[in-house]
Amino acid sequence: MVHPDRDLHPGAREPADRAGAFRHKLLANHERNVGYIEDLADGQFTFSRALREQGYNCGLIGKWHVGTEKTAADFGFDGPDLPGWHNPVDNPDYLAYLAEHDLPPYEISDRIRGTLPNGGPGNLLAARLHQPVEATFEHYLATRAIEMLERYAEDVRNREKPFFLALHFFGPHLPYILPDEYFDLFDPSGVELPRSIAETFRGKPPVQKNYSAHWTFDTMPIETTRKLIAVYWGYVALIDRQIGRVMDAMRRLGLADDTSVFFTCDHGEFTGAHRLHDKGPAMYEDIYRTPGLLRVPGRPGGVVRDEFVSLLDCTATILELAGLDPKAAVDSRSLLPLLDGDAAEWDDDIVCEFHGHHFPYPQRMLRTDRYKLVVNPDSVNELYDLESDPDELLNRYELPEMRDVRARMMRRLYTLLRDRGDNFYHWMTSMYDVGEVAYDPTLSGLDEATYQRTVP
Repeated sequence: MVHPDRDLHPGAREPADRAGAFRHKLLANHERNVGYIEDLADGQFTFSRALREQGYNCGLIGKWHVGTEKTAADFGFDGPDLPGWHNPVDNPDYLAYLAEHDLPPYEISDRIRGTLPNGGPGNLLAARLHQPVEATFEHYLATRAIEMLERYAEDVRNREKPFFLALHFFGPHLPYILPDEYFDLFDPSGVELPRSIAETFRGKPPVQKNYSAHWTFDTMPIETTRKLIAVYWGYVALIDRQIGRVMDAMRRLGLADDTSVFFTCDHGEFTGAHRLHDKGPAMYEDIYRTPGLLRVPGRPGGVVRDEFVSLLDCTATILELAGLDPKAAVDSRSLLPLLDGDAAEWDDDIVCEFHGHHFPYPQRMLRTDRYKLVVNPDSVNELYDLESDPDELLNRYELPEMRDVRARMMRRLYTLLRDRGDNFYHWMTSMYDVGEVAYDPTLSGLDEATYQRTVP
């Protein structure tokens, strides 16, 4: 959330990358990094620094998963240092919070996990937490966010100093670790399983079946999957309650009428869909189609749009709302034209990129209203008809009747990647019919057909 400067438009909530990952080259989480860089380069543009230079307070409460050497403070954010991918329940600030409020320490039981292909215990998927709600990491994060809101609100009143505040919950990421009230909130017997539980991986990239084994899906009874989904819903409910606390604080502090709020997430969650868990080398809707809400005071509410937007677009929106030039946010476009409900010129498709999780695995996707094309250089490509097969069970890439759709989308993806400077397109130049190219695709520069010797 961002409170505006008196002379500026209101800003937004939730930080976002400046550009596609292929530009800044921070391509993988450091915990399982196999050779990518682990920190953003010095001099990398970030919207937080731009806001700081404009006189904003900038705060970040929660997950910081950007690198190993640089912290959120290095990018201009106030707040406790909470690095990593999961709730850091041994963090000194969290332990101080428990002590301050005389709350019990972290303790779990009823662990849910399967068996790995090598016979070892699988990744922890869920567990029962023996703490009251007030001791959960989610309640702690919301409390710290409210405390920072109170400090920033005082600066708004006394110094007319605007602010940006990001609240990053670690959940509802795996593992789903919840107190009784939320662990048992939903009855598993009432859970409807996703239809993609019927996934066979026939005609799909083999890595998906391997990834299913890595996440031990077939080693657990289907009743366990129902329980995991129920616990996931409970996790969402817990976080929803904490967001409500923060929004109540905004109203109490008189900030709600001139502070914009983004509600977003960084990715979806399989939770049994396609017989998978977590996320990874499978560009299904479960992971890539995520919620997005934007509340801007003075703009109409209840507007629903179906244009393709992404987290990248948050950056340009934040900058524009703060009265700054959004052009620095390359690969990003302000969402403000969509908020008024008017027609806006917008692309009919969107490109997504993936570079690996647990192991390097490059993928590019082109998504239109009806179709999705996924290019997997190591394996079979994928093409899904989301109108007739919304669960993406049938890979139609090789079907003869899809030839024209396949060719059209491949050329479009190639053109978009080439124009953006994403060098993934070089692979496509030699492998697929993508139209005429005006350069040597081998980049050798030594072929007599492409090289002319200059004679003095």
